[in-house]
Amino acid sequence: MSRRQWEALIEGMLEGVLLVDPLQLHIVAANRAAHELLGVAPLSLLDTPVINLAAAPEDMFFWEDVAAGLSNNIYSETLLKRPDDSIVQVIRRVSFVHMDMDTSLYVVAIRDHSDQRQIETELEKLIAELRATLESTADGILVTDLNGDIRSYNHLFAKLWDLPEELLTERNDIAIYAWMDNCIVDASHYHERLSEIRRSPLMEANDVLVLHSGKILERVTLPQYARGRPIGRVFSFRDISQKLADQARLQLASKVFEASTDAIFITDHYQNIITTNPSFERLTQYTEAEVVGLTISDFLHNQGSTELLKRVLNELTEYGFWEGEIWNRRKDGHAYLCMISLVCVQNELGYTVNIIGFFKDLTENYNAKQKIEELAFSDALTGLPNRLLLEERINQAITHAARDNTEFALLFLDLDNFKQINDSLGHPFGDRVLIEVTERLKKCLRQVDTAARLGGDEFVLLLHQVNASGAEICARRVLADLAASFCLDGIPFSVTCSIGIALYPIDGQTMEDLIKNADSAMYHVKERGRSDFRFYQRQMNIGLLSRMKIDHAMRQALEHQEFRLHYQPLVDLETQQVYGAEALLRWHDPELGEVSPAKFIPIAEETGLIIALGQWVMHTAIAQAAAWNKDGRQLRISVNVSALQFQQANFVDSLANALDDAHLDPGFIELELTESILIRDIEETLKKLNAIAKLGVKMAVDDFGTGYSSLSYLKRFPINKLKIDRSFVMNLTKDESDVAIVTAIISLAHALKLKVIAEGVETEEQKQLLSSLHCNEIQGYLISRPLHPQDFETQFLTNV
Repeated sequence: MSRRQWEALIEGMLEGVLLVDPLQLHIVAANRAAHELLGVAPLSLLDTPVINLAAAPEDMFFWEDVAAGLSNNIYSETLLKRPDDSIVQVIRRVSFVHMDMDTSLYVVAIRDHSDQRQIETELEKLIAELRATLESTADGILVTDLNGDIRSYNHLFAKLWDLPEELLTERNDIAIYAWMDNCIVDASHYHERLSEIRRSPLMEANDVLVLHSGKILERVTLPQYARGRPIGRVFSFRDISQKLADQARLQLASKVFEASTDAIFITDHYQNIITTNPSFERLTQYTEAEVVGLTISDFLHNQGSTELLKRVLNELTEYGFWEGEIWNRRKDGHAYLCMISLVCVQNELGYTVNIIGFFKDLTENYNAKQKIEELAFSDALTGLPNRLLLEERINQAITHAARDNTEFALLFLDLDNFKQINDSLGHPFGDRVLIEVTERLKKCLRQVDTAARLGGDEFVLLLHQVNASGAEICARRVLADLAASFCLDGIPFSVTCSIGIALYPIDGQTMEDLIKNADSAMYHVKERGRSDFRFYQRQMNIGLLSRMKIDHAMRQALEHQEFRLHYQPLVDLETQQVYGAEALLRWHDPELGEVSPAKFIPIAEETGLIIALGQWVMHTAIAQAAAWNKDGRQLRISVNVSALQFQQANFVDSLANALDDAHLDPGFIELELTESILIRDIEETLKKLNAIAKLGVKMAVDDFGTGYSSLSYLKRFPINKLKIDRSFVMNLTKDESDVAIVTAIISLAHALKLKVIAEGVETEEQKQLLSSLHCNEIQGYLISRPLHPQDFETQFLTNV
């Protein structure tokens, strides 16, 4: 079916339909219903990125998944953005459709879902409330909305508060709250605490309530959420009366009293201290004789705030219990943090007969906590905030920027070639470099900004209340300051960095999106030469995911034997005969169609897949050469070798094994090596080349003259042939400089007793000129395009 037929078909549909290109994710067709739903003029959606319709970060992730090939048939709901910035809720179905062998499309059907979604939202609130109640049934539960209106409570709640029967059978919030007020001993404090909780929807609290009935309840207050926002509160109540009474009685046991590491004193019913334990003297430096007879008020009066002391005694009188942290002073005046618990011991008639005080020294814990917090939130090497503290500050920045409608910037910074410093000078030296870099970064920032280290040589800079211009100024300052020469231990060196920039809110409204997008922008700087900065653009993630998609597809293709080799004939100019063929890799993907080697080979080299792919090419080409030469032919097959493949320690052994497995004379295989392979680690390369030559395999230098040519390697290495790059052959008959270059290459090769082959020969004039210049061999479209093995046999081997 043609695209025009597809467009006519979707035009007749009632729901909106978009046709989207699977690689670029551009809209190639849209029907009238889609234009009306999105409120745009007819045909205005054509050739626009479908990602422009995204109204939420989740939708950005959705299309990134599509670009990565993770989503081919999806039915979901989402938000789409209209040109007037209004949002429409839709149901969307995305289907992957093959139009023909080489063309595929995503078919995106959309339907307005706003009204139904509103109803579902209300249902979700009700379900959330029910879940909170059911999950908290171990305690008395009270559920309210943000205004304090009661939504539900369980039977244990009614039992703890002794609610009368009439309040259980009718809905009367005012009456229930009034009943609870009358049960509380300290109603004013109770009301003050409730007001504080209601003013802070996200507040979590833990309180102790004393009732007139003698019960002591522990109340835990938690916010209730729905769709990420607070919608009310859940109060859970537990009776701890017996627990407190048991604790007080247990502490009176003499053995525990004497051996306890807690400092303990006991008073009579007048609050006069009557005894202390040994730990009390060790902690306070006061002997028992010095404090006996003093009241709690006398002992604590000089130790802390008068207001605090008054509050402690009042709560102790009202509740029979008080616990908290205070800064106390020893006899010598030294301050220390301690936890104090005061418990009233009552007799059978309910009268207080003793008060027990427990002191626990928290100084070491306090210092340790301070140190732990410092370590938990700081990078151990540089002292900068680590990822945990950075996340907290970014979230704070998002909160403030959203509230004040302001911007801020995130700079993702990675040092260039830092691994070379670690490898050559050692990790301790590298750590010192990171410390020096940290000091320079600090000087580039304002006091309100944050520099954090994520690990390794990665840093993030958080710039508050800056726009794109401010972020650019900071990035340029960082690049300039780091570019200035470093010198450690008398060793001068330079450090550069690559910086990616993401701006809130246009590049992300969550911490994860901002860091990911800044990292993506930094990655593009690395790809384009390093030592620069770049702002994030939405297309970056699409491009990165397209590469990931191709990489995944290549791995699948290699696993399922979907790659193939085509063969381009090689011709001897003297005999005018085909003497061999170059094996060239081809790939047809069911989804992507025919993928050019110029597109997938660089990705394979970048990801390391080229090693496995090169192994497959070598074994397949050698097996094909064996099949063609088994009847006495003398056909040489040329195979390209990548730098990564050649650098493998087992490369020569793998080549030898492939020749043995195919029972092929090594002289029928020729390896094409680029100049970049030959000039890297020359001594090790020479050993490998000599080992290959010892096998009997021929070797040629591919694309000669386009790299870092060196006469020394031509002299030392066992090379048999030079290959003139097609860039010199293309305009050979029109450009005198190309003629001069080709003449020089041929003369140089012949002087070194090497043969010469020219690639990319497309015209008879080029062939004749090369022949006149004494070029030995040619290949190109003039002879033939690369052919399937069967077509090559039919065309060139039938009469051989």
